[in-house]
Amino acid sequence: MAREQGLSEDQVTEIADGYEESALSERDKTAIALTDAIIGDPRQVSPELQTRLREHFSDPEIVEMSLGVGLFMSLSKVLITLGMEPEEMGTEVVPTPGS
Repeated sequence: MAREQGLSEDQVTEIADGYEESALSERDKTAIALTDAIIGDPRQVSPELQTRLREHFSDPEIVEMSLGVGLFMSLSKVLITLGMEPEEMGTEVVPTPGS
């Protein structure tokens, strides 16, 4: 679906190689920063990030993004726990923040 909406391989590379210094839009960078904070350490949703989010997104959009990331994270953990992840899907172990 992301490709249908215009996501290119070059953009994916920019995200992986350090999106904050990339040519991505500030809106995209802010959405990725929120995702990083939720996945890595929810305490990273600093007042500065909250300000950036409100510059680019409405409250309902922020809630939708946050819930979407949380639901995808939860589903992936359940599938892995049950041994149901697709074989072709690589698994990356991310340490728990603070461990």
